[in-house]
Amino acid sequence: MHQVTPRSMRWQWVFVLLGVIFLTGCAGVKNNLYEKAMAHERKNAGLELKTIEAGGKTIRLLESASGENMPTIVMVHGFAANKENWIRFAAHLTETCHVVAMDLPGHGESEKDFSLSYDFRAQAGYVNEILACLKVDRFHMTGNSMGGAIAALYAARYPDQVASLFLIDPAGIHHYESELSRRVENGENTLIVTEKADFYELMDFVLEQKPFIPWPIKSVMAEKAVANAAINQKIFADFYSIADYSIEAELKKIMAPTFILWGARDRVINVKNADLFHALIPDSRMRVLEDVGHAPMIEVPEETAEIYMDFIRSLSKTPDMEELAKR
Repeated sequence: MHQVTPRSMRWQWVFVLLGVIFLTGCAGVKNNLYEKAMAHERKNAGLELKTIEAGGKTIRLLESASGENMPTIVMVHGFAANKENWIRFAAHLTETCHVVAMDLPGHGESEKDFSLSYDFRAQAGYVNEILACLKVDRFHMTGNSMGGAIAALYAARYPDQVASLFLIDPAGIHHYESELSRRVENGENTLIVTEKADFYELMDFVLEQKPFIPWPIKSVMAEKAVANAAINQKIFADFYSIADYSIEAELKKIMAPTFILWGARDRVINVKNADLFHALIPDSRMRVLEDVGHAPMIEVPEETAEIYMDFIRSLSKTPDMEELAKR
């Protein structure tokens, strides 16, 4: 596995620059620090920032080096999230795997078009366009939250492409009420950030184990979330607007070996829904992590990566995994 710089060392250089921010109070310095921090994280994880045109849309993504017999892992983030959500998780995979983590249309640094549909059927189509552009035609797929629903639908639609499926607290089935669903019913959507204070509340709500993020970095993240409020409202409305469509019938069509991982303290989607995914997806496995919230790959990235690689190695009898099993 890829060796990640210890957290204390990883951010040591950041504190040297903090004094500059406090002395100048300059937003430009703060944004520059954010960009340097992200570049540092990407480099540490073995990921490169790229821009492509797919289906007439500008897409930003992270990609690691590929090599002969290296399996490809495609990562699909959740609602109002971005490709950066995968960096510390991917850092444990990029020495042995070719990793692709995209910003979905409407998210992160990818094109934001209010005329597009953002329901999960349309988004699965956008992912297909992106992967076709990258000439990636056989891969392992993982998705978190909304990205889990997209990944599951993708596996059902394109069975020849998906070698395995790793679903992390996926959306799509909401038979059991969550704290978020109760809030939304009362007119309060915690996932939509309209002011900076909302972002800090969102982090507390979504993550049970919050990673260390220095204040200047977190402040820029909050500003970006506020700037995306309008498009996020559009995406949320589209994603949950299909009253006459059920993903459950699609789950039964999934042929890829599937692992379902869930945080026991998920306040966004009730962990009890994990049993429904497990029952509907043939050849699926399931594990619940105690004291973890909605995003295990952010909260406990190393543990999540270990679980994932154990799952991948267990599939080593398949032709495209024989080489990885030897590593």
